[in-house]
Amino acid sequence: MRRYLILLPAPEAEWAKLPPEEHQKGMASHGQFHEDLAAGGHRIIAVSPLEPSALATSMRPDGNGGATVTDGPFTESVEQIVGFYLIESDNEDELRELCTRFASRGELIEFRRLPE
Repeated sequence: MRRYLILLPAPEAEWAKLPPEEHQKGMASHGQFHEDLAAGGHRIIAVSPLEPSALATSMRPDGNGGATVTDGPFTESVEQIVGFYLIESDNEDELRELCTRFASRGELIEFRRLPE
């Protein structure tokens, strides 16, 4: 079986402003995705939301053999990675189709294959 990383980018500031019913709709979408994955024989290895990017710690080479450590995300952008799925599957075409359906319900998805 091959492994895939499904990254979930989202505009954190916009998401925080959504009413509770929109958050519930998102949770229902994730629940449906879990059911679809299980029905297709795809295995969730790990799934999790991430803390807000403002709580991230960035570490970069300082050019002198050390590292510069700073609070906050590595890059400034409108969208941040807010969660992920690590999936094991032997049917990439079907997995892509399930991810496409997941996205059609309003989810942003970045689909990545892990090297074998």
